[in-house]
Amino acid sequence: MSRTTIDSDTNGEQPPPEDDHAFFGQPKGLLTLSGLEVWERFSFLGMQAILVLYFADSVANDGLGMDPGTAASVAAAYGTLVYLVSVAGGWLADRILGSYRAVLWGGILIALGHYSMAVPTAGMTWAGLGLISAGTGLLKPNVATMVGKLYATDDDRRDAGFALYYMAINIGAFAGPLITGWLADHQGYHWGFSAAAVGMTLGLLQYVLGRRHLAGRKHSAEFALAPDAMRRAVRTIILGVVVVGVLGGVLAAVGWLTMDRFVDLLTLISVIAPVVYFWVMFRSPRVTPEERGRLRPYIVLFLASVAFNFILFQAYSTMILLASTNARTTILGFDFPASWYASALGAFEVALAPVVAAVWVRMGHRQPHVSNKIAFGVILGGLSFLLMVLPTSGHADDTYKMAAWWIVGSYLLLGLGDVLLETSGMSATSKLAPKAFSSQTMSLWFLSLALANGIQAQTVKLYDDVSKPAYFGVNGAIAVAVGLVVIAMAPWLRRTMHPVH
Repeated sequence: MSRTTIDSDTNGEQPPPEDDHAFFGQPKGLLTLSGLEVWERFSFLGMQAILVLYFADSVANDGLGMDPGTAASVAAAYGTLVYLVSVAGGWLADRILGSYRAVLWGGILIALGHYSMAVPTAGMTWAGLGLISAGTGLLKPNVATMVGKLYATDDDRRDAGFALYYMAINIGAFAGPLITGWLADHQGYHWGFSAAAVGMTLGLLQYVLGRRHLAGRKHSAEFALAPDAMRRAVRTIILGVVVVGVLGGVLAAVGWLTMDRFVDLLTLISVIAPVVYFWVMFRSPRVTPEERGRLRPYIVLFLASVAFNFILFQAYSTMILLASTNARTTILGFDFPASWYASALGAFEVALAPVVAAVWVRMGHRQPHVSNKIAFGVILGGLSFLLMVLPTSGHADDTYKMAAWWIVGSYLLLGLGDVLLETSGMSATSKLAPKAFSSQTMSLWFLSLALANGIQAQTVKLYDDVSKPAYFGVNGAIAVAVGLVVIAMAPWLRRTMHPVH
């Protein structure tokens, strides 16, 4: 959006002119939004680093007493729900709330969810996870949209601004597990959930205090529904939430809606949603034949994202479970909680993102095609799991303890893969999507994440039923195979993705 199209500051839409280069040459609003993401990722991933341990720990130790496979499956289902709701969050911002209010209300729901989880009862845990899912679905897709609104379309600082924003995400991903993990290990899980609540509160405070530096903060939605249509939509949404809540409560009370069936239902939805989304785009009369031709290669990239994120999301489930039972939690004589391993992933991504960006800039037109970058990311994700076959093999029982460097090395491969895939995948998504669906491109990407979590929710059930080498070896080999298939398809992808390089 060009700055000349933004309303004047008198109606609360345009940041003060002096803000335009106030943050390392970037708009000052980038500091506000990056700061919000630091705390949102601090709270979200800090909680997620201890969530599967909380599910799997015994009731005597303040856990929920699930077996490891079920704990990982429920944690994956929670991730599925988050990314499915994100699709609705983008629509609500476009049509009803506006980006600023969608992010604000999303942050409030997230904070309330974490405070709920700080209460040591199972009922409040499930209520808290529901609130966090809804809040993250509102916040996550719309913060990135607000970052984009800080720049004119032809502003050369845009890519650098998103790089700073991406680094902020990973600073929160690094710091969150350190704090919540230490508190969970020394004070109890609910103290860790409390830290996540405080972090999200701090993020909300700085977001509200820095709102004058943001573009796109007007009260109405950018593509708002007509007043009558909006009233009908609000009534339908409220009625739908009430009906789903009551029906779910009744089905749970009579014993039909068990946790396993709920997980299966989310997996089914995660499969159906992208199929329907692609079908609508392919059938839409507003999509030109040329655009339809570019959608076909995007399906390949979409599936590659699913394969990689299936591995990535297990960094906070099966990998944490493995670390808690079969890895040493000592480095150079220093003891640390098993959940701290999750911080390694964020640290590697903070360190590697600028290095990868510098390499691509230096290579210029000689850099790999975007499809190959994505393929390399998927292969690295698969190798991170294949690496775990080595230390988990050749043991007669499950009491061995591998050196910490094995899991750290696995996270190094996974972090580099994530940097390669996420940056290239988001860029390809925005360029390949039809113009008629340009405002919904983020939904496509989130659906790949939802599908990855949905598949994971079923697969991780096997974690405790098969040997560790078999589990990590088969899953890792599948990811590597997917990456190799994408490389093999490179000539067709280059031709059909033109002019995307």
